[in-house]
Amino acid sequence: MVLNYIWIFFFLIAFVVAVLKLLFTGDLEVFNLMLQSTFDTAKTGFELSLGLTGVLTLWLGLMKIGEKAGMIQILSRLIGPFFGKLFPEVPRNHPVNGSIVMNIAANMLGLDNAATPIGLKAMNQLQELNPNKEQATNAQIMFLVLNTSGLTIIPVSIMVYRAQMGAANPADIFLPILLATSVSTLAGLIAVSIFQRINLFNKVVLAYLGGAILLLGGMLWFFMSLPKDQLTLVSNFTASFLLMGIIISFITMGFVKKQNVYDDFIEGAKEGFQVAIRIIPYLVAILVAIGVFRASGAMDYLKQGIEFLIAAAGIDTSFVEAIPVALMKPLSGTGARGLMVDVMNTHGADSFVGKIASTIQGSTDTTFYIIALYFGSVGVRKTRHAITAGLIADFAGIIAAITIGYIFFF
Repeated sequence: MVLNYIWIFFFLIAFVVAVLKLLFTGDLEVFNLMLQSTFDTAKTGFELSLGLTGVLTLWLGLMKIGEKAGMIQILSRLIGPFFGKLFPEVPRNHPVNGSIVMNIAANMLGLDNAATPIGLKAMNQLQELNPNKEQATNAQIMFLVLNTSGLTIIPVSIMVYRAQMGAANPADIFLPILLATSVSTLAGLIAVSIFQRINLFNKVVLAYLGGAILLLGGMLWFFMSLPKDQLTLVSNFTASFLLMGIIISFITMGFVKKQNVYDDFIEGAKEGFQVAIRIIPYLVAILVAIGVFRASGAMDYLKQGIEFLIAAAGIDTSFVEAIPVALMKPLSGTGARGLMVDVMNTHGADSFVGKIASTIQGSTDTTFYIIALYFGSVGVRKTRHAITAGLIADFAGIIAAITIGYIFFF
């Protein structure tokens, strides 16, 4: 229901802004731009869905091998006590626990292409446990918000973009992004726990969170001890090696257990095409709404209003040129990425605002895209508190990104 109102809001506000521009500035092109945007973003949504087909087919096939080989069950048992507190509705040794672990791990490594199909698999497994197929369960909301918070240890794609834009040290945003995205994830976890009355001070939860913090700290110490010119190279290698290690371990376990690994892969891969087809209308719907909102100029006016308020409060406005990235990030990952590149192209990759834009881009994930994608793949229409909690995580991550950026770069 909330997503319904937001979707309507995008169109109505865009239309009102366009009418005002026509009346007060004589802009005769604005409606043409909005209409063209509907065609362009509809095409983009369709192409994104088709682009996911191959990746979904691959990873759902591999997940099926792992599931039948018992790897998913092993992961489920390892993380079961922790997830038992965060996902009390999910049976302790249910395969979805392993899928969630792998999805979160892929996100942490910045492996979006691997994380998405695994996440869709997890959402489908959670939907099997859902007694009301049109309404999101607590477990689905917790899982979705953990995704929208976008915890990332190795922001591979952002470092690549910075390298392409001529940054002297593309990995200089590594630590700021890690800190900002950690704040986002913690905020999302706390928000959902408040809504769902989950006790985060339970000794089991504190033990797992403490272990995760130690692991993150160890990885952070290792990467920060590397020479700056090697950080990107080692980060890329680590992410790729771990991912290939997962693939080989699945196949090896299946072979050792004398499974027909190939047939298992085909069985899981068939699901990939079906999921990709199901998400097309959901992606097209949300991307068209976002495109119209942006084409009308409403996004620009929103940015200008924020800049005015910041200046009126006596706060430094050096970061304001990066605000479009922050505003677009919850709406469209592709749009936010394009705005980040535009900021670096205009001001320089090594400029203060260029680094702020990069840190914001890595601080959180795309809430509305993920909601449309994940809930759309299983037919959930009533999102309950998912959007609110997701946006809280986004807001916390963005504020953290700007604050940390001032500490590191100003």
